[in-house]
Amino acid sequence: MKLLLDQGLPLSAAALLRDAGIDTIHVGEIGMSEAEDAEIIQRAREEKRVVATLDADFHTLLALTQATTPSVIRIRIERLRSQALAHLLLAVIAECEEDLEQGAAVTVEPSRIRIRRLPLLPDV
Repeated sequence: MKLLLDQGLPLSAAALLRDAGIDTIHVGEIGMSEAEDAEIIQRAREEKRVVATLDADFHTLLALTQATTPSVIRIRIERLRSQALAHLLLAVIAECEEDLEQGAAVTVEPSRIRIRRLPLLPDV
């Protein structure tokens, strides 16, 4: 599993995740801290990374384009410090690894994890 952490997440969490054996980069480490969401999605797609973000716009972009990649983990828990974020992402990966590998939009809330497979299609 390879991760790309978005700007709103702590930069130091990338190192903690790397220490735990997860290939992780933060947008701030690769000169993309001010990149548009679509650029981050494209970078993740090219590098076969899962995007981790606080931003709902990533799921919206996936839906609008009916994309099948990349998977996106949206975290709806505010003010997570690096260590807590790293533990949370490790738990999400453990629970959702197969879905993430096949293409999914995952939403992490304090009391639950929601998984929707890609492409995100409108309800009929």
